[in-house]
Formats: sequence, C-alpha cells, structure tokens
Amino acid sequence: MIHAEDRERMILAMLKDRGFVSFRELDKRLAASPATLRRDLERLSTEGRVVRVHGGVKIRESGSSGLTGVPFHENVKKNSAAKAAIGKAAAELCVAGESIIIDGGSTTLQMCPHLADLGLHVVTNSLHIVSALLPQPGTRVSMPAGTVFREQNIVLASFEDDGSNHYSATKMFIGTASVSARGIMQTDIILMQAERRLISRVQRIVLLADSSKFRAPAGPVVCALDKVTTVVTDDGITPSVARMIKRAGVQLVVAKVGAAA
Repeated sequence: MIHAEDRERMILAMLKDRGFVSFRELDKRLAASPATLRRDLERLSTEGRVVRVHGGVKIRESGSSGLTGVPFHENVKKNSAAKAAIGKAAAELCVAGESIIIDGGSTTLQMCPHLADLGLHVVTNSLHIVSALLPQPGTRVSMPAGTVFREQNIVLASFEDDGSNHYSATKMFIGTASVSARGIMQTDIILMQAERRLISRVQRIVLLADSSKFRAPAGPVVCALDKVTTVVTDDGITPSVARMIKRAGVQLVVAKVGAAA
C-alpha cells in the first residue's frame, strides 16, 4: 500500500517532468481509489503546491522572480523588542559544539549575537545570518545551493538537490509567517519546500514566533505543530495559545520582552 507522502512525491515528480498530468493517468499509475486521489490533489492544491485544472492537475508556477510575503527590510522592524527577546532565549537552547540549522528570518537573525562563544557549526540559507556570524571566528558557517532572492536576502532552491542532504543537525531554528493548530505556515511555496528539505535533516525543530504570528492569516503548511519540539515566543501570547501549544505536546518557552540585553 502506498502512503499519502509517497503518492504526493510521485504526483510532484510526474508534474516536474511534464507540467500537467491527467486524473486518468494518476488513477492508472497510483494504487489508490479515485476518492483518495481527489483528497491528495485537494490537499496539494490547498497548500499551493499544484493547480487543479479540468481533467487533471498542473504544476504551480511562481509567476515572478521574488517571493510572496513582506520584504525583509520591512519585516525586521516589526515587533523588534519581542524578536530580540525570543532570539536570546532561543540561543540559550544551543549546546556548545553542536551543528544547527538557522532558517532565514527576522526573528532567527536575533539569535546571532548570542552564539559567539559556543563553537557551533551553523547551516543557514540567509545572507543576513551569514553576515552576522562572519565576525565570530569560532562559528563555522555553511549554506545550501540555490538562487538569491534579494528582497529577503535568502538563498532558496526550487529543485530537490540543493546540497542540504549533505548536512545533519541536532536542531533547526525556524521562523514562520503564521502558526495555528494546523502547524507552521509560510506565505510562499518555494520557501515552504526549502524548509521541508531542511527539516528532514534535523532531530528537533525549534520554532521562533512572536505572539502576533498566532493571529496572522493561514498559508501553506510547512509541518504539523506536533512535529515541533519547542516553541519560543514572547509574553504577549494568550492563555488559549499556550494551551494549544501544550496540547500538541510541544515545549513552550516564553521570553519576557525587555529582558533580551
């Protein structure tokens, strides 16, 4: 029996080769009922990974050279005190000498000033994070391959072989566009796919999200909330959000804003 994740990989592989696949061909190639295939396609469409068309499905085209979402220079100014507190608290979860992945983002960037004495190996897709870590002689820095997206100053690949399979890490520190009981969400499909590849290389996921992210609009799901090990947020979260995180079996770390120095 083929599991849902395997069917999705097969569907996306066929689309990568052809751009369009008919429902009839999917029905022939995949060992699943028509109802199951429709659910698979609906899920992929909802996540923004494919486009449903008459008679089948086609690959989603980005339509531009940029990513959807707020440019980095605008995002970094939002909730800056909360992000600084979260970054400091997240850095305290690092263990000297370990290998970690720091995903690009305005909140994860705030970890960097607190890492200098730990002798870490940091894998990151963010040019901002590379720049922040370069003055730290004891911190090794690596990057996966891909295209530079200037507005976010991030390196992403729309293809599978971006070199991330050569890395493994104990933890991945990841930001988000929004969070709900569904999980970690992003605004852009390319970013979502790149983050999923990095997640597959780590033992634990640490989500850095200021309290506003729990009220933000939904988007494509990067991973389910119960796949996250720890959520680091600020003291602006509501009791209902705290309960949601704990119900998912996730450790909650609340950083006090104003205590980041």
